[in-house]
Amino acid sequence: MTTIIETEKLTKSYGSHRGIVDVDLSVEQGEVFGFLGPNGAGKTTTIRTLLDLIRPTSGVARVFGIESTADPVAIHRRIGYLPGEFTLYDRLTGAQTLEYFANLRGGVDRAYQASLIERFDLDTSRRFKEYSKGNKQKVGLVVALQHRPDLLLLDEPTAGLDPLIQQSFFGALRELIAEGRTAFISSHILSEVEKSCTRVAIIREGRLVKVGTVDALRDLAHHQVELRFTGAVPAAAFEALPGVSDVRVDDHILRLRVSGAITPVVQAAARYELLDFVSREPSLEETFLAQYGQQAVEVNDHRH
Repeated sequence: MTTIIETEKLTKSYGSHRGIVDVDLSVEQGEVFGFLGPNGAGKTTTIRTLLDLIRPTSGVARVFGIESTADPVAIHRRIGYLPGEFTLYDRLTGAQTLEYFANLRGGVDRAYQASLIERFDLDTSRRFKEYSKGNKQKVGLVVALQHRPDLLLLDEPTAGLDPLIQQSFFGALRELIAEGRTAFISSHILSEVEKSCTRVAIIREGRLVKVGTVDALRDLAHHQVELRFTGAVPAAAFEALPGVSDVRVDDHILRLRVSGAITPVVQAAARYELLDFVSREPSLEETFLAQYGQQAVEVNDHRH
């Protein structure tokens, strides 16, 4: 499999403050890679470093096998980029804005461009300054997608979009991925990442704390387990099991929390007359909260 993005000990310092520290990432062709973290965690700094919009203090970033500082023009030709705040010339209409970026690319497939405009329900006749945040975001998405780039770098791509347009965006994204393209998405909306991404990285205070598949990251949070037996079962039979906590007994029902594999709980339950076993998988949001604690409140409140 071809590696599209690779970073090694990527670090960016702003004076005494470090934006990112020793970030090691690898994103393969055809992935939708989610990049999670609250405001100030280092998501945007990482993306800007990949684009050579800012230079790293140390470490290296490669995109398409090219060091980001060696030939950024060659990298940019193959990328569709949506910044966290998409702004342009206020007096240009949406159509003129799209034409401007299409010309920078040496032209685009007009039929595909038109299909994106229709899917995103974008009125291109209005001036940029007249657009709402959501409509500005639509323009930015068309700009990022219209040339069918090999790699999409999208910083909060659904910010300001209504649910129907969000669905349209993810539909367009799936089509591009099916063509063998790759996406690197920074987002604070965990449910979207959970549904759309193949792998996820969580960044905290400039450092990566977890990287893995959505399923693997879910396993880091607690499963809520409820077991129903024909008779009484001693809580002690489960309290000593690895990863088990908060064991509660209510008549013939035993409730507990499990961090990690639930196999030991299943094996222990099999020693008794078990009527029912229910295990609720944690969401990615619960995993995120487990990693961040109170810092994640900012994310759940949808603040940027």
